[in-house]
Amino acid sequence: MGKVISLVNQKGGVGKTTTSINLSSALGHLGKKVLLIDLDPQSNSTTGIGLNKADIKKSTYDVIMHSCDIKDAIVKTKFKNLSVIPSMLLLSGAEMELTQLSFKENNFVIGDQLKTQIDSIRDRYDFILIDCPPTLGALTVNALAASNSVLIPVQCEYYSLEGVTQLLNTVILTQNTINPQLDIEGVLLTMLDGRTLVGLEVVEDVRKFFKEKVFNTIIPRLVRLVEAPSHGKPILEYDPKCRGALAYINLAKEVIERNGTKEESPREGSGTAVQ
Repeated sequence: MGKVISLVNQKGGVGKTTTSINLSSALGHLGKKVLLIDLDPQSNSTTGIGLNKADIKKSTYDVIMHSCDIKDAIVKTKFKNLSVIPSMLLLSGAEMELTQLSFKENNFVIGDQLKTQIDSIRDRYDFILIDCPPTLGALTVNALAASNSVLIPVQCEYYSLEGVTQLLNTVILTQNTINPQLDIEGVLLTMLDGRTLVGLEVVEDVRKFFKEKVFNTIIPRLVRLVEAPSHGKPILEYDPKCRGALAYINLAKEVIERNGTKEESPREGSGTAVQ
């Protein structure tokens, strides 16, 4: 059964989507079959992986509202072993619709909608990554309910830990109510500028607070990582020799090791992108 990992942080601009795209790509590069689910109405993972939103027929909105089977929303990308369920702006209305349904229907529980769909295809993938919106609303609750673990990107800047306590409380609440098995996959330090004292201090603070949960890999602040999504490519395709590409390969190796699986030799073969 595939491992389901939600990438969550309600603070925007911490590298969550960048990590969703590039970790998915790196895992695929190492021979793992990966599904990336874009659960953010901003659709940045969708466009960052090279899909044209105008060509999308089914999206995470249709999946979460059960207006289509999850298999019909999966799009194979042109990148190794990587498929995606794209997002559309329409998804922004799902929060209100789910809330309204919870009031109208006695047996309706917010959190069951995505899990039911993912459970039907978990055995097809080694890893299923969910790029969550920068909120702790109904969409994120659905992701947490469907997940085995959460990966928390933390930016190496002042106030980086602001809001993380609230996120941890949400994880605990989810464990106590709808998903007792939910765990913290790890904390990822992102956007490190090693020339600044503040960045290095944040690294030290985060490691003290989260201890062994912090990944050894630290994602550097690089222009190439910012540029890659505008070309619709993961960093491994855009600039495979840059430090950002190496960092995400190392992160993927850590994720594989933490989950007790072996990396495979990168194999050729790709799907077909949406035209």
